[in-house]
Parts: sequence; structure tokens; C-alpha cells
Amino acid sequence: MKPIERVGLTLQHKEADRVPVYPLLCGVSRKLVNATYPVWSTDMDVCAEAYEKVTDAFDLDVICTLIDLSVEAADFGQTVVYPENEAAHPDIKNYLIKDIADYRTIEPIRLRNAPRMSGHIQLCDRLVKSKGADVPVVAFVFGPLGILSMMRGQSHMFMDLWDDPEAVKHGVAAITETLLEYVDALAATGVPAIMLDTLYASQSIMSKDMWREFEGVYVQKIADRIRQHGCMVMIHNCGNGIYFDAQIEMMKPTAISFLHIPDDCSSYAEVKEKYGSEVTLIGHIPPPWLLSATDEEVYEECRREIETFKTGGGYILATGCEYPANLSFDKARIIVDAAKKYGRY
Repeated sequence: MKPIERVGLTLQHKEADRVPVYPLLCGVSRKLVNATYPVWSTDMDVCAEAYEKVTDAFDLDVICTLIDLSVEAADFGQTVVYPENEAAHPDIKNYLIKDIADYRTIEPIRLRNAPRMSGHIQLCDRLVKSKGADVPVVAFVFGPLGILSMMRGQSHMFMDLWDDPEAVKHGVAAITETLLEYVDALAATGVPAIMLDTLYASQSIMSKDMWREFEGVYVQKIADRIRQHGCMVMIHNCGNGIYFDAQIEMMKPTAISFLHIPDDCSSYAEVKEKYGSEVTLIGHIPPPWLLSATDEEVYEECRREIETFKTGGGYILATGCEYPANLSFDKARIIVDAAKKYGRY
């Protein structure tokens, strides 16, 4: 069975030949093309080749086009640092939004003036053409509140939410307008799904009502726009106490990629029972844990997760966030092997 067939059945909550698997091999894929992180992050031909090679080398069932969380913020003017061996990130000494008044200077930008987002569109276009007939390509987009935090810094933004909420909302609204055009262009490449990273929709960061107010109503518009193009909406959120219920209510996702147990569940078994027939569950191997786990422990963790979630389809074995970019591929091979060994229906 081809990955696209296997994943297609899984998303319909049907049992395929086995559980699909993709351990989010993103930045680590640069090793297969001998590229530095800055080159992999900015040269989309190199990035595409790396994704193609890692997909073939590890027999992955999904390609998720996560590059780094600074892609969108960079195009709004945020200064970004490109380290040699880790993901690009905002220059914390030079945030674009330096005080509350600066939120009101944020305005929508056009994609023709957005080199990193345009590059991501090119990446998706190439991957759909080269791999899309066999492997589903999921375009990765950071949510508007997350993008804003890349331009202000989390701690400052959280204070601003209380001091001048309308200023923050102005920034989120401007970013949302840009993201609407962005998802239009991504959908035009032929990707079957777009995954929105809604990091702040979790207990570890803000209340459910606050998330609804400051991001939920905005990502709802983005999700509706994605569906208008016939694309599936997917969510990634690796926060602790993720708000499954609020996000499902506002975004109606086909699948949720997660790491921790949702706020309204007490166990992963309850997650399957409560949400397993409503959304496809993707996860939830902890990436930092892979750095110290033994091979046997990884096999056992994969087996346990598969047994918890596999019945009736609707489950994809994956890491709960990006696979460690400087780890060897050994644990990735185990994860894929475990899906083939324990995930058969």
C-alpha cells in the first residue's frame, strides 16, 4: 500500500495495512545532503532534496514541511539568527516590536515581498510534484499569535496582553490577513493538508478563554479558508494540557499532532476514547527523551502508543514535535521499524 493510500484510510478512521509513521525528520534531514542549517533553511532546492531523500531513506508515510518557527516573522521584518547547527530563531536582542505602540505599526504584507514564505511555497510545489503522488505533503504554518511572539518575545507579549489587549489584537489581525493569502498560495501547490501550529492553545501558556480571544477567532478564519480550497486542516501543538476541545470547536481539524495529554483527559487511553473517532491523532513520542532512551525503550514506547491508539484507524505514529536535529538517525529507524512491526492490522 502506498503511503498516500495508507494515510488516506487512516484519516477516514479506517484500518489500513498498518499504522502510518513519520517521526518529523525535518532539520535532521540536512545531514543527507551535507548542508548546514542556514543553507537548508534558506535554499529551498537543498531543503526539497533533503526532504525527498529522508522520505525515501526511511520509508516515511508523510512529509511535513516544517523549516523553523521564524519563517513568517522574518518576512514581517524580524531580524533572524541562523546558527550553523540549530534552527533559525529571532534575534532576542533586536525584536521588531520594541514597545506596545509598535503593535499598531504591523500591517499585512504581500507574498511578493515575503521571501521566506515564498520559498516555503516553492518547497511545497516541488515536493507535491516529486513525491505527492505517493506521499501526502502537509504544509506547516505557524499560528498568528506565535508569529507575533517571535517579533516581540513571549514574556513581553504576555504582559502586553493585559496592558493593551487591543494593540496585540491589531498585530494578530494584520498577521492573519497575510496568512490568508499565504494559505491560498500553499493550497494552490496541491498540498492536501495545511498544519497550523497553535502553540498557545495549552494550559502551560494561557487560559482557554484567553486563547479563544487572542488567537482562536483568528485561526478560525484561516481554517475556514483552508477548507474552502478543499484542503484538510491539521493542528500541531506540543504544549502541556493542549486544548483539544476549543481547537476542534473553532478549527474543525482532520488531525491533531500532539505531545502531551489534553487538559480534559487523564490518560492517553482517554484521549483515544474521547477524541479518537472525531480527529486523527498524531504523536506522541517525546523528542527530548530520544536523546537518552535506549533502543529497547524506544521500541517499547512505540509499541505502547500503537496499542493505545491503533484500533479503528485514526492514528499516525510520530514524534510529538520535531525529531532532534542533531541526533543520529538511529532512533528514527527504530520508530519506523516499530510501526511496521507492531502497527499491522
